[in-house]
Amino acid sequence: MSTQTTADTGVTAPLFASRAEIRVAAAPDAVYRIVSDLPRSGEWSPECRGGSWVTGEAGAVGSVFRGENERSPEVVAWAPVVRGTWTTHAEVVAAEPGRTFRWAMHDSRGERQQSVWAFDVEPDGDGTRLVHHFRMDAPTEGIRGITAEMDGDRKRAFFAEWGEKVAGDLAETLHRIRAVIEKNG
Repeated sequence: MSTQTTADTGVTAPLFASRAEIRVAAAPDAVYRIVSDLPRSGEWSPECRGGSWVTGEAGAVGSVFRGENERSPEVVAWAPVVRGTWTTHAEVVAAEPGRTFRWAMHDSRGERQQSVWAFDVEPDGDGTRLVHHFRMDAPTEGIRGITAEMDGDRKRAFFAEWGEKVAGDLAETLHRIRAVIEKNG
C-alpha cells in the first residue's frame, strides 16, 4: 500500500482503504448470488436504493450497472457532497462465483476510476466469511469536485470524516446482507 502524500488532496494514498467482514450462515455460492445481484442492493445498502444493468450480462465482467442512490443532509454536513438522489454507473471488474465480486465506479465520460467496491466470500465451517471492501487510490471526479475549494486542513478533515462514514457503511451493509440471507434461507 502506498503512503505517499498527493498534492491535490493533501492526504496519503490510497485515499480510502476500508474493509469489514462478517460470518453468514449460508454457503459461499448462495452468498455470492445475493451480493452480485446489484439491483437488490437497495435491500442492504445505506445509500444505493437499487438500480439496473444497462450493458452486458447481469453480473458479468464488463457489464455496467446504473445505481439509484440517496444521501441524507446529515452525512458530512459541512462538506459540499451530493445530497438527495443521484445516479452512478459502475463496471464489473471481477466476477468469480463463490469467491469475489468487484465493481469500479465510472466518471461522467463512462471511464473507470480508481474507486473499487468489492465482496469476497470464503468458506467458514458450515457458513461463509463475507468481506466487503472499498479502495480509492486516486481522487475520483466527484472527490475532486468536493475538495476543489478546500485548503489542506479541510481536505484532511474531509478525508478522515468520509473514511469513517465509508467504514461504517461497509459494516452496516454486511449486517443487512446477513439479515436478508439468513431470513430468506
